[in-house]
Amino acid sequence: MTRSSQLLFDPSIGRQKPESIINRSTACPFCDKVNLENIIAEEGPIILLKNKYPTLKNTNQTVLIETETCEEEFSRYDKKHLYNLIEFALKHWIEMIETKQYKSVLLFKNHGPLSGGSLHHSHMQIVGLNEVDYTENITLEQFEGIIIAKRESVLFTISTKPKMGFYEFNVIMEDIEDSNVLADFTQIAVQYILNHFPAKCGSYNLFFYQIEGKILVKILPRFATSPLYIGYSIAQVAVNLEDIAEEMRTFYTKD
Repeated sequence: MTRSSQLLFDPSIGRQKPESIINRSTACPFCDKVNLENIIAEEGPIILLKNKYPTLKNTNQTVLIETETCEEEFSRYDKKHLYNLIEFALKHWIEMIETKQYKSVLLFKNHGPLSGGSLHHSHMQIVGLNEVDYTENITLEQFEGIIIAKRESVLFTISTKPKMGFYEFNVIMEDIEDSNVLADFTQIAVQYILNHFPAKCGSYNLFFYQIEGKILVKILPRFATSPLYIGYSIAQVAVNLEDIAEEMRTFYTKD
């Protein structure tokens, strides 16, 4: 692995970060709106601001607060808020990309104790990377798979060639005008993971990508990471993907 594919982490800053996913008695800095600093943009309860704890060197780290309170969660957002959130997130992510100041720009969300996050309050992160191009490690093949649904220019799949393994849901959008459809499919995947998944799951990640003119989202249920992936980068593919896809179609069309 070359230095150009690595990020430098500062543990001295990491130790200062509050943790409220497990320790729910920790005061939430995002609920204390009056004392938020370095706000970049705001739309109703949605706020983009500089990350107070920039643990990654050679990056521009920002945080996108999704809601006013800790108890609201992505799977339960009403459609108006969901659409506004995704439109806001995509807008500011793309604006950062189009500055051409960064090698690449990340947009992602952590939720739950196994997601890698530290704060319970719903939020995303937009991070400009000065020296690392994430697209070097991503292929469109990792988003291919069994089709769950298609609407407008947006495809909803479950990976048959996953990046990490087991179950990976994907939303692939060709026209940004269809961002509401992308939002719908992403929320459906999260609802399924939290409420209908074959194994009890309380953690997930959302990862957004811009590749070959497409905007893609990978939605991952999170459990303890497979040692085969950690030690050997070997992804495992679940044998019941067709069953999951069919159940997802039922869930998607149940209304």
